[in-house]
Amino acid sequence: MSVLLETSLGDLVIDLEVDLCPKTCENFLKLCKLYYYNLNAFFNVQKDFLAQTGDPTATGTGGESIWSYINNNSQSSTRTVPRFFTPEILPKLKHQTKGTVSMAVAPPSESGALGGCASQFFVTLADSTEYLDGVHAVFGHVVEGLDTLDKLNEVFVGKDFRPMKDVRIRHVVILDDPFPDPPGLEPLIPSNPPTKPPDAGSNSFFGIGEDEDPLATLPEEEEEKKRREAAAKSSALTLEMVGDLPFANVRPPENVLFVCKLNPVTRDEDLELIFSRFGVIMSCQVIRDKKTGDSLQYAFIEFDKREDAEQAYFKMQNVLVDDRRIWVDFSQSVAKANDYWSNDITRGPGKKRGLGSGFGGREDLVQTRRYRDDGHDRRERGGRGEYGMVFDVPSSDSRRKDRDRDSRKRSRSPERERRRSASPRRNDRRDRDRDYERRRDRKR
Repeated sequence: MSVLLETSLGDLVIDLEVDLCPKTCENFLKLCKLYYYNLNAFFNVQKDFLAQTGDPTATGTGGESIWSYINNNSQSSTRTVPRFFTPEILPKLKHQTKGTVSMAVAPPSESGALGGCASQFFVTLADSTEYLDGVHAVFGHVVEGLDTLDKLNEVFVGKDFRPMKDVRIRHVVILDDPFPDPPGLEPLIPSNPPTKPPDAGSNSFFGIGEDEDPLATLPEEEEEKKRREAAAKSSALTLEMVGDLPFANVRPPENVLFVCKLNPVTRDEDLELIFSRFGVIMSCQVIRDKKTGDSLQYAFIEFDKREDAEQAYFKMQNVLVDDRRIWVDFSQSVAKANDYWSNDITRGPGKKRGLGSGFGGREDLVQTRRYRDDGHDRRERGGRGEYGMVFDVPSSDSRRKDRDRDSRKRSRSPERERRRSASPRRNDRRDRDRDYERRRDRKR
């Protein structure tokens, strides 16, 4: 006779010992029929030992047998039925293998009430737990779902071995029930399974809900993240406008290390010699005071490759140099980027004007033209320092004059053109036009 437990970690199929433990199996099956175990939590999970459930209050002190439940919820019953029943502990049934299902036996109370079995049960999570023999009543074994027990064995637990994230019995399916229903059970069977955990709202729950994702981002957190990103972009744009940043989307190069806590006597050559074993060093500079020339005890080291900088970062942290423990980190300075390099991913890596791509060991940095052309563009333009973002587009009046001049030239005959060119007055006008065009070019 079997029962299927659908848990939040997987399914468990329990084969019951109905012949050896009839009263314990009947109590368990009839409680399953009442949906008594639905949404019950595993409130006690001890690694390589056991996982306990069956208490609606999830405290370890609740629960009752099926006969006590019928008596307490029946209006016609007047006699008192004990909460517990006598456990069926058999020497033949032992806690030898993983997946052994046993009824938890409550000890006698201080008031003198007898202990026994009610509704709480546990499943062993390891082999060879024979020290439980004779103390708790075995009534079944897990025949399918041992992988679910492995998952249950690995859950994180907190205080009193309570899982940090709830693990619950979602539903119970009775595959076979050989026992007749006790009197008064039929009216108590609910039409639908419960949808709310029986321990909801109690102080026993302190972990993450069974249906909650601990890594999920809450809507308000997502809005706050978007607000901070927008504020960061606005601040970066403001810093670009005032000149503190070369451009808003700048990021520091990944092949430059920042070294601080240096000894004042440490020189550039010393650091370059020490760090050169990790790769080719493009530049190594100890920052000094402009007036006195004294070391400010920090430096910037630029490697040829980013991998070399990463290796130096991991190896040189807290190393003793000139009797000082230095501190190594990746540089966050963008001063060396100047106005020529951008990491705007919308542009993508590529070559521009034959100057190549990539900067600071990163391929996503491409050269960008801002407002005034650089020296390379000025050489192409014959040394003129023009604004590269402004195109030489003539005005509408000049375009109209050029069209009229072209149409007049096309309408002239060779003989008339010869006479017009020989005329002194025409020559003077042509010279004035040339002077006007030269002045206009200079103004541009």
